[in-house]
Amino acid sequence: MTVTPPAAWRAGFGRYVGRTLVSTLYAAEAHGRDRVPTTGPVILAANHTGYLDGAVVFGLAPRPAHFLVLASTFELGVGPLLHLTGQIPLEQGHGDRAALTSALAVLQRGGAIGIFPEGGRGRGDLAQAEKGVAWLALQGHAPVVPVACLGTRATGELAASWPTLRSRLVADFGEPISVTRQDGIPGRVRLERAAEEIRSALAQHVAAASDRHGIELPTDLPPDVWD
Repeated sequence: MTVTPPAAWRAGFGRYVGRTLVSTLYAAEAHGRDRVPTTGPVILAANHTGYLDGAVVFGLAPRPAHFLVLASTFELGVGPLLHLTGQIPLEQGHGDRAALTSALAVLQRGGAIGIFPEGGRGRGDLAQAEKGVAWLALQGHAPVVPVACLGTRATGELAASWPTLRSRLVADFGEPISVTRQDGIPGRVRLERAAEEIRSALAQHVAAASDRHGIELPTDLPPDVWD
C-alpha cells in the first residue's frame, strides 16, 4: 500500500496553534520535555480522558507531531483544522491499515507520531490499550515516550466538555521506552508482548505523574463517550 503522509510543515503549524490555545486559555505546564528525542522517529503515547488531550500534548510537546485522530472527529467543525495541521484520520475499530501505514511513513522519514493507545476517552488509567502503538514501534524502530495528560476532565464531566478556563493542565513526558524485537517467536506474540510492555509503562508513568502533580484522574467513564 502506497500512502503519502501529511506534510511535515503542517504539524509545525499545528503545534503553534495548539500551544497558543492551551497557553492562552489555561495554566498549562509541560514537564520532562528534555526526555523526548529531538531527532529521529519517536512516538508520543498519551492517556486519554478529555476533549482537549490532543491539543494539550500536541501544543506542549517539544517537537511537532502528527496525531492519530478518530475519523469521526474530522466530520465535526474542527475537521478542516485537523486536516490543515496534519493529523491522521483513524477509523473506529481495530487496525486501520491506511492510518497506520501513513503514521509509519512519518516515522520512516524521522518524524514524530502522537497516539492515544486507549482508543478513546475514559478514565485515562491505561487499564487496557490497543496494539497499534506497539505495531508502529516495532515496524518503525521508534522509541515510545509515555505522556501523562492531566486536568482535562474531572469526575462527572462530559467527554466533550472543556476544562474551566485558567484551570491547571499538565503534560508530563516520561523516559522513552525502546521496545525489544524478540526473534524466534510468532509475530502475533511479539506484538502482544510489546503492547503490554508499553501499556504497563504508560500506566505506571500516568499514576506517578498524577501523584507528583496532585491532579487526580477521573474515577468514572464520561457519560457521553463518543470518541
